Amino acid sequence: MPGNTPRFFEPNFTFGGDSQLRLQTIVRLRWFGVLGQIFALCVVYFWLGFDLPAGACLTIIAVSAWVNVFLAIRYPARHRLSLRFATALLAYDIIQLASLLYLTGGIDNPFTMLIVAPVTVSAATLPLGHTIGLGVLALASTALLAFYAKPLPWYLDPPLTHPLLYKVGILSAVAASMPFLAIYVWRLTKEGRQMSAALAATELVLSREQKLHALDGLAAAAAHELGTPLSTITLVTNELDRQIDKNSPHREDILLLRSQAQRCREILQKLTRHPPDEDPLHATLTVKELLHEAAAPYLDGRARIQIRATPSSSAAGPEARQPTGLRRPGVIYGLGNLIENAADYAESRVEISAEWDGQTVVVLIADDGPGFKPEVIDNLGEPYVTTRSAGRKERNGGKVSGLGLGFFIAKTLLERSGARFHFDNRAAPEHGAMVRITWPRTAFEAMPEAREGHAPFPTRRLEPPAPGDPISDAI
Repeated sequence: MPGNTPRFFEPNFTFGGDSQLRLQTIVRLRWFGVLGQIFALCVVYFWLGFDLPAGACLTIIAVSAWVNVFLAIRYPARHRLSLRFATALLAYDIIQLASLLYLTGGIDNPFTMLIVAPVTVSAATLPLGHTIGLGVLALASTALLAFYAKPLPWYLDPPLTHPLLYKVGILSAVAASMPFLAIYVWRLTKEGRQMSAALAATELVLSREQKLHALDGLAAAAAHELGTPLSTITLVTNELDRQIDKNSPHREDILLLRSQAQRCREILQKLTRHPPDEDPLHATLTVKELLHEAAAPYLDGRARIQIRATPSSSAAGPEARQPTGLRRPGVIYGLGNLIENAADYAESRVEISAEWDGQTVVVLIADDGPGFKPEVIDNLGEPYVTTRSAGRKERNGGKVSGLGLGFFIAKTLLERSGARFHFDNRAAPEHGAMVRITWPRTAFEAMPEAREGHAPFPTRRLEPPAPGDPISDAI
């Protein structure tokens, strides 16, 4: 029962020809580096009184400052650097820092660890291949500094000399920390982009559901408002037809007008056949009605869907009364998504049951398919976690590959209503997957705006996608 969502929402981590590094970011980081290097140079030279090639060091620092000035003049602050340009700037930062370290003690300098900073920035903003290249450059520079560098500025008596084993240890520390920090930052950045893409997909889906329900309400209102004038037109045309001569040239026009009015009434009846009598956004649903509405699109599918709703054995009196809550598009969509996935994986049947007492409302969706894979069951509901393999056939015979966003969207929408999830496989000898959704009864029956002080849906309105738009096709 893993989720399925179109590939439109799959984030692209190759970035095309541009990096995710803005010029403003790299310029600000380099200014911090320039100020820090000047401060360290002044402390060592003037306060501690150590002898070092201050002129050469200041020249190297000044080159970085002038590079920043040139970039600020040449490009706008929000300019997004190309991959090659961003990689070249970060490579320059590595070489510039290595040059300063060469003049001030090489690997004996405690600021040697700063050489991993450009690699870490690359891991967050550039593709993996560029980051590996910068890492090799930084590691090679550190290795050279371990054996070739001017002496560390220090007191003449006693002189400070580190053994080769110590220098190799520093080199090993740099070599170990560099990939660790790079991989950690790269993973965090990737998860952040995935979560942003998944949340964007959730907002688009929910916005579409809200607009569809709003259109249902508008259709019902239109039918109600237009019913009276259409009836009047029909009545008048009937009277005119009885009064006018059968051979009159205007009789054909009167009959056409009556037929078109009748056609309008039939169209309005079709529009209002399925929606409830009142505005769907403000109507209420019992638990059983909620499950039937969520499962309605899949009742004619390959799998037989059974729906059962009963109070728990411990419920008595008012507690046995069936819970009734507002019609919430997000809840209906989330349940429908889970039911759809259960129907996709079921061999012959899907069982949907609901139980309630005075404290909780529990919905259980179970199928007789292969069940959840053990290696992913603990991570289900996270974006891009799925067991839907490429090439799996859908009910219509087509092939589908899952991204896990469907499950993420359903879980997010239902959790906004106060629900909690539990994923499991059915106990032997039965087989299949189970999803248990539990609401506190007060949350299920509460007005949306009364819960947690906010509305259950995003407040940011999105414009509906135009016909043929990729977003419209993807959803």
